[in-house]
Amino acid sequence: MNRLIEKDIQTACEVLRKGGVILYPTDTVWGIGCDATCAEAVARIYEIKKRSDSKSLLVLLDSATKLDFYINDLPNIALDLIEVSDQPLTIVYSGAKNVAPNLIAGDGTLGIRITNEAFSRELCRRFGKPLVSTSANISGQPAPENFAKINDEIIRSVDYTVNYRRNDNRIARPSAIIKIGPGGEVQIIRE
Repeated sequence: MNRLIEKDIQTACEVLRKGGVILYPTDTVWGIGCDATCAEAVARIYEIKKRSDSKSLLVLLDSATKLDFYINDLPNIALDLIEVSDQPLTIVYSGAKNVAPNLIAGDGTLGIRITNEAFSRELCRRFGKPLVSTSANISGQPAPENFAKINDEIIRSVDYTVNYRRNDNRIARPSAIIKIGPGGEVQIIRE
C-alpha cells in the first residue's frame, strides 16, 4: 500500500477513534462514516444528512467471519449469498447487537455489507469495528456518483475527507439490498 493511502487510513482511524465523522470511498458510492458503536457519532451523521433517525443506516465490515458478533442467529443462507454475489450486496439481518442503539431499526434489524474494495476493507480491518457507511448526500437527494458530485455542505460537515480516489470519475452505484427474515426467507429491497 502506498504511503499516501497509508496516511489516509491512519488519519481516518484516528478521527474515528475520537468519535469523529469521515467522508471516504467504498465499494459503492462515497460514504459518510463513523464508529458504528458510538451513538453520538451516529447521531451526528443523521444531522449531517438531515435524515430522520427512523431511517436506518448500514454498516461495513471487512470480513464475513465477523458477522456473528453483530447478528444473533446468523442465517446460513447469508454466507452463501455473500460468497456468490458478483456485486456489492447489503443484507438486512434480524437480531442486531453490539452496535450503537440508534443504528438498529425499530424491528431489530441492521444492514451490513462486507466490502471487497481494498481501501474500505483495510480501513475496516485496521479500525477493528464496523463502520457506518451511508451515501454522502443530503437525505432525499441523489447519491453522488463520484467525489466531484458530493455537496460542499457535506464535505464541510465532516471531520476528515479521505484523499484516495477523489479524482476517480467513474460512475458508482449503490449496493443491492436484500433482507433475510428470521426463518431464512429472502426479500429483495433494491436490485
